[in-house]
Amino acid sequence: MTTRMTPYEYAIIQAVPRIERGELINVGVLLYSQRHDFLCARTHLDPARLRALDAGADVDAIQKALDAWEMTCRGGGASEQMRLGERFRWLVAPRSTILRAGPVHMGLTADPAVELERLVGLLVH
Repeated sequence: MTTRMTPYEYAIIQAVPRIERGELINVGVLLYSQRHDFLCARTHLDPARLRALDAGADVDAIQKALDAWEMTCRGGGASEQMRLGERFRWLVAPRSTILRAGPVHMGLTADPAVELERLVGLLVH
């Protein structure tokens, strides 16, 4: 028996502590699978890496913003009435803020939760 692979989309969540410099670190992955009805953000903020780009970075504020991304995926706050695909598109929309999503990429997986953990290990840690 073969495992059925289905498409998913993902974007790397990036912290840009000083937008004028354009430097960034990867702080999470956002993964959406329509077929699996799955949307999740997994984040990891390394304060030392962040402060290497900006010694005065507000780590607590950035962590709160990351927490808000995760809450949006779960349907908290203003996103409660949005479908998963709408939430994903809203989160990956271009913006000039301290957090942003990189380009959207696609892949195939049998289990989006397992794939999300794999991507976080590969792209963030």
